Amino acid sequence: MTTTTAARPTPSSRPSAAGPGKRPTGSRAKAWATRAPLLPALVFLIVVTQLPFVATLVISFFDWNSLKPDQRHFTGFANYGSVFTDPALRESVLTTVLLTATVVIASVVLGLAFALLLDRTFFGRGFVRTLLITPFLIVPVSAALLWKHALYNPEYGLFNGALTWFGNLVGIESVAQPEWTSEMPLMAVAAALVWQWTPFMMLILLAGLQSRPAEMMEAARLDGAGPWQMFRFLTLPHLRRYLELGVLLGSVYIVQNFDAVFTITAGGLGTANLPYTVYETFYRAHEYGLASAVGVVVVIGTVIIATFALRVVSSLFREEASRA
Repeated sequence: MTTTTAARPTPSSRPSAAGPGKRPTGSRAKAWATRAPLLPALVFLIVVTQLPFVATLVISFFDWNSLKPDQRHFTGFANYGSVFTDPALRESVLTTVLLTATVVIASVVLGLAFALLLDRTFFGRGFVRTLLITPFLIVPVSAALLWKHALYNPEYGLFNGALTWFGNLVGIESVAQPEWTSEMPLMAVAAALVWQWTPFMMLILLAGLQSRPAEMMEAARLDGAGPWQMFRFLTLPHLRRYLELGVLLGSVYIVQNFDAVFTITAGGLGTANLPYTVYETFYRAHEYGLASAVGVVVVIGTVIIATFALRVVSSLFREEASRA
């Protein structure tokens, strides 16, 4: 007579107390313990950034003039229609695009030139690097005031003083003293922003230059590649991601610039960009609904650009991790 003994289930074959597809209670508690210290910062971030944006979004659907509070009413997407059909708002959109493109392209080109110079070894390189970074560390309003009064002023500004000195040097008695902010207002604002944002681009591109594989550069040099060939076929392809990152981050910041336009030209002479238009519409025209709609459009455009920037940053991190 044979007896059959039932096999005891091993610990690995026993069903989990949490059930199939569920995380064990211990791991859930550990996950919440890990995230708990971040919850106050998350709540603060939501209260400070997201709730005001939701309020702005709600206000953008109303015809709301603070001088006529009793006539406030819901208008749906009428304010957004005005954003894209009003000639003044369309002009501010074009001004924003033109100003952003000019500043970003000029800053990237100059930043690349300075980064290539600082990538070389020479005496006092650290001091020169500190001097070149200084414009980015100045408060934006202070930088705009510096350009408006110390450089652009037609009576005592440095630019007109340099023109007068050069005229006397070459024997020209009367040299034209241009009104920089009135004769070329948009270029005056763009020049101040380029001066301020070139160090930012330089830092990004200098980091890219210093991350080049030294073995590859040395091998190309031994194979007889010249400086231009090394820059075109090795350095420039390596800097592609860094150039994209600089362009995207610069676009995000410069699209939102208000200080230079407000300080140098006060939005006049065709220099009013979207942030200044929001200020004019909200504080001077008292049109809360229309100003909120313009602000929402600016935020959506910035988020789209920032999404591409984050993708570029993540791809850079993946490339660095694969090299490591």
